[in-house]
Amino acid sequence: MKFQVLSIIGHAPHPLTGELPSAAERLADVVEVGVAAEELGYDAYAVGERHAGPFLSSSPTVVLGALAARTTRIRLLTGVTVVAILDPVRVAEDYATLDQLSRGRVELVVGKGAEAGHFDLFGLDEERQWELQKEKYELLRRLWSEENVDWEGEFRPALKNVTTVPRPYDGPPRVWHGSATSLNSPELAAQHGDPLFTANAIQPRAAYAKLIDHYRERFEAHGHDPARAHVAAGSGGLLIADSAEQAVARYRDLYEAKVRQTFKPHLAGKAGYNTPFRTIEDAIADGPQLIGSPQQIIDKILGYHAVYRHDLQSVTVDGFGLARGEQIETLQRFAEEIAPVVRREAPSTLWEA
Repeated sequence: MKFQVLSIIGHAPHPLTGELPSAAERLADVVEVGVAAEELGYDAYAVGERHAGPFLSSSPTVVLGALAARTTRIRLLTGVTVVAILDPVRVAEDYATLDQLSRGRVELVVGKGAEAGHFDLFGLDEERQWELQKEKYELLRRLWSEENVDWEGEFRPALKNVTTVPRPYDGPPRVWHGSATSLNSPELAAQHGDPLFTANAIQPRAAYAKLIDHYRERFEAHGHDPARAHVAAGSGGLLIADSAEQAVARYRDLYEAKVRQTFKPHLAGKAGYNTPFRTIEDAIADGPQLIGSPQQIIDKILGYHAVYRHDLQSVTVDGFGLARGEQIETLQRFAEEIAPVVRREAPSTLWEA
């Protein structure tokens, strides 16, 4: 198993105290935690992209560029690149530049995003989100793998003899497809032989297992080697304590206040937006959140692995308002007490020559 740290750079008041750091402080936290993640041996650090709601992740290339300058080994991923609302030419240029700066450490996770408001912001029809996603991803794919591209489509002007620059550092970066609620992303990933990154953040395990099973079935049906069907999984937040009882006592108010803060009443009943695990006991028992003792978290990750057979586990430490020092302490404890066991019990060849 490989491990990634993800931030979508939330910028909401602390769910208990109401304190809100400045944008500069919040962005500095993300960079410093990324530097610490490399020092602690994590395999990747990912930054999300949001254009609506209380987030500071509208320009992930800039944040990842800052991380590229401060790190040398850790892979730099997105989580996700909202390709459906972007110009593929700009995406190709921006991330190839980042790939050059980081000397080939960039991988994209593309998806339609989890905030409905960004389609209106960019003047796009949300009803056509999957058509936008498919066309723009397939153009991006060509721009990175070909030169002198001729292309015509529906959602941007035609291209004639276009070669985007810079070219990627050492061939096209790997592109994962982020998947949360729809079979469309697993299908597109399977069609092109790409890996799948399941959100595994809010819904019950069976909902994500359905998407992964579809992906693996269609991956092979499209003629690809099943051994190349890599899968990654997110998590709904990481909170570690010495025991389950201590986790409940220490984090109950924080977890449940955060659930109330992020509840979206206008999206009630729509999969992927509001967690059904509203108490910390529910989250520990059945939710994707990694909350509890080290052994509980090991057992949960391995339980997911038994179903998902995933190669990469993503963790998030800044979603509940923990201070920078607490985030790094949490990552250190995970790296020392949890990751070695999971790596041994669930080995993976991802990112190995």
